[in-house]
Order: sequence, then C-alpha cells, then structure tokens
Amino acid sequence: MDQAVKYRVTGMDCPSCAAKIEKAVHSAGVENPKISTASQILTLNVTRDDGRLLDVERAIAEAGYHLDRLLPDAAKTPLKTQPHITAAYRRALWIVIVLNVGYGLIEMVGGFLAGSQALKADALDFLGDGLITFLGVLAIGWSLLWRARSALVQCLFLGALGLGVVGNTVWRLFAQQPVEAELMGAVALVALAVNVAAALVLVPHRAGDANVRAVWLFSRNDAIGNAAVVVAAILVALTGTAWPDLIVAFAIAALFLHSSLVIIRDALRDIATGRPTD
Repeated sequence: MDQAVKYRVTGMDCPSCAAKIEKAVHSAGVENPKISTASQILTLNVTRDDGRLLDVERAIAEAGYHLDRLLPDAAKTPLKTQPHITAAYRRALWIVIVLNVGYGLIEMVGGFLAGSQALKADALDFLGDGLITFLGVLAIGWSLLWRARSALVQCLFLGALGLGVVGNTVWRLFAQQPVEAELMGAVALVALAVNVAAALVLVPHRAGDANVRAVWLFSRNDAIGNAAVVVAAILVALTGTAWPDLIVAFAIAALFLHSSLVIIRDALRDIATGRPTD
C-alpha cells in the first residue's frame, strides 16, 4: 500500500464515530477505508492525485470531523502534517477535555456518595471521552506507533475501571444497598448540562450547518446516557428500589466496555504490524 493516503482525524472518540467516517468515505466513492480508533488515523488505498480525495475530505467535514493529511513517513518517526486546525479550535478542545475529565471525576465521587452505579458508569463515559480527546491533542506530533501504544495503555486502564463498575454492580444485585435518588438525579442533571456546554464550545469551530448538526450528534449519545440516569433516579425514588439504577449502570457500562475493547483491538493490531493502519 505504498500509494496509500493517510489522514489524522480530530473528533473521533469511539467506534460509532469510526462508522460515520467510514460511511462518509463510501459516499465519496472510495472503498475499503482503514480506520484506527487507537491511533485516530484514516488510511485510503488511493493515490495522492486521486480526484475523489476532495470528495472524501468534504464528506468527512460535513460529518463534523477535522482531517489533517499526513505526509509520507515511517511509523516510528513523528507525524508530518498539512495542518488546518486553528489555535482557537485547539483551545476549544482543551476546554472540552477539562469539562469531560473534570466532571467525570466529580460524577464518580457523586456515584459513591449517592450509592449509584449508574452515575459511576456515566462518569467513565465522561472520562473516556475526555482522555481520548486529550490523546488526540497531546499526541499531534507523535509517531503512529506511540499513539497506538498510548491509546492501548489508556483503554486498558479505563477498561479495568469499567470492569470494576460492572463487578460492583453485580455485587449490588445481591446487596441491594439504598440509593440516594435526589443526589443521583441532581448529579445526572448537571452532567447533561456539561454535555451541552461542551457542544456549545465546539459549535463556533464547525463551519456550516451540517457540521453544527454534527456537534449535536456527537453529544446526543452522551446526553441519552445522562437522561437515562435522570430517569433511573426518578424510578428509584418512585419504587424505593435500586433496580433502575443497576439496569442503567449495566447498559452504560456495557457500551463503554465495547468501545474500550474496539480501541484496544485496534491498538494491538497497530502495534503488532509496526505500521499502524498499513
């Protein structure tokens, strides 16, 4: 694949994002794209003068993602790019990182105080989004191989936390400890507000109506999770049982672990080949 064209993707933080990017590539008439959620690299088996590349770039931009085309390089050398990410957009990404990681830690503490497994699982989603974005910004000049290694370490850590939440939730099935529904609902409502705030930070840096819509699509799944925790808190208050909290915790943790496993799989593949996405 000597003639392959590679892009670094900004804004891809989960397998569903990779699926959207793949769909955008197909809509431009290019088949068999390779997308690594670990190194956040898109590889197209086309020549650099292929006219379809402009269509690919346009389709992915309309889906709401930023692309930097990579110049030819080895996996163990720093990435060389044709950058177009502005300083203002980079600052916005840092704000999103702080919002996600900061509130993820707060929500985790809230989960322990409220006795809510759903809050703990939702906190992992915040931490995962924030750390993936952090890797994307911090590792801009890193080689593909080191990006993959960093993603592997990160997702192994988060995956271990996710398994811990699942294990604790299973234990709660038998222990049936009480849940503070009021605190649980309040923390979940703030989580929803934080997701909206993160979207508002990114909106000014998305050009065009399609990209503005994409920002909200990015936040939609997270917001659904937040809303599910709020509903669970209401049901806990109405029923006097912890079952709604445990059910939502299992659902959110399962989705989180699936995303972590996909990134770990991609990272292991990238590291094993020595040439990520090749």
